[in-house]
Amino acid sequence: MSQYVSRLGRRSAAAPSRLRLHRRPRRVAMLSVHTSPLHQPGTGDAGGMNVYIVELAQRLAAINIEVEIFTRATTAAVAPTVELAPGVLVRHVDAGPYEGLAKEELPAQLCAFTHGVMQAWAGHRPGYYDLVHSHYWLSGHVGWLAAQRWGAPLVHAMHTMAKVKNANLADGDTPEPAARVIGETQIVAAADRLIANTAEEADELVRHYSAEPDKVAVVHPGVNLDRFSPADGRAAARARLGLPQDALIPVFAGRIQPLKAPDVLLRAVAVLLDERPELRSRLVVPVVGGPSGSGLAKPEGLQKLAARLGIADVVRFRPPVGQEKLADWFRAASVLVMPSYSESFGLVAIEAQAAGTPVLAASVGGLPVAVRDGRTGFLVQGHNPADYARVLAGFADEPHRSARMGAAAAAHAQSFGWDTAAAATADVYTAATQAHRRRVRSHHG
Repeated sequence: MSQYVSRLGRRSAAAPSRLRLHRRPRRVAMLSVHTSPLHQPGTGDAGGMNVYIVELAQRLAAINIEVEIFTRATTAAVAPTVELAPGVLVRHVDAGPYEGLAKEELPAQLCAFTHGVMQAWAGHRPGYYDLVHSHYWLSGHVGWLAAQRWGAPLVHAMHTMAKVKNANLADGDTPEPAARVIGETQIVAAADRLIANTAEEADELVRHYSAEPDKVAVVHPGVNLDRFSPADGRAAARARLGLPQDALIPVFAGRIQPLKAPDVLLRAVAVLLDERPELRSRLVVPVVGGPSGSGLAKPEGLQKLAARLGIADVVRFRPPVGQEKLADWFRAASVLVMPSYSESFGLVAIEAQAAGTPVLAASVGGLPVAVRDGRTGFLVQGHNPADYARVLAGFADEPHRSARMGAAAAAHAQSFGWDTAAAATADVYTAATQAHRRRVRSHHG
């Protein structure tokens, strides 16, 4: 937790509870334009942000902050409003065609989306929404307009930033457009508070987007510790998934796109088998996820790479799975491999550790916060497959390493519960509300 949030938390805690509850918003309009909280993570554009929004909204509702999540309707099959949990309502807004609209085409639909949000608001009394919390830059634009129109404070979470992504592009990946950079800069200036996943992301907001440092709060995302737990252990999970008990199983789980670098794992496995051909008989490499983003242009690219590298016999491609099944894949793994080029936090790394599995990750973005290098996993500088192969060889040579580091990983993950994240977010809401009031007073004064 950042100094800023903990300081804020202490100050709030010292105040009378009546005052704190009065200042805290009762109802939040949460905006997630491009990805529905009802979608399966690991498909299309659905990933860590979906999990983040669902879990955060439910924990906020549990501390008496109602949440209405506005998202774009992508099928006629769902109702306009769906109750996700008590106190959490999902509103599906018609904006553009249901099917076949890429994330890159969504800016053209923001006007229609904003209209839908305003229509929902028009049916309520004035002051119905106390605060707007937007996720990702597309939602930020709608949030900016909605907050201004409603006279409400705006809290924005970037999740990823164009300037950071463009500085860390994978070979052949497409840079983010200038329109996104301009959009993000406008949102940073307009928001009352910005939520960053890590201290590094907070620094990037200040450095790349000239955010005012006192407007930025660090709140680490959480993990569902009930779902992602060591449970009945590695052997039972392997039995359920039909995996050999004594195998070395490095798992990749996530969207298949250059940014996430699943190819680095495959190349590392090829290097490992070149040097240690005797490992082939006890190596299984599951790749769990679906193509996304720029990966959609060549959905079968990874299968072709595995064949070209001569490792198609050890790689198992599996479609995206629900959270319960994903937890089993993590439990079954010897190590989770995350060679991403950029990662605002890397929720998957915490989920795997909570399930009792160490993580081998690129030392980028929030991953050095998520993974304790040398204790709960290993961080690698850069994306050279040979460096990843070396770590995998260590797991092969020391069969007890997975269990030993996995126990430390599960303990480390305990500090990332969603209740902690929701309480910290509520404190940011309180600060945003106070800042907004001061701004309105000074404007009218």
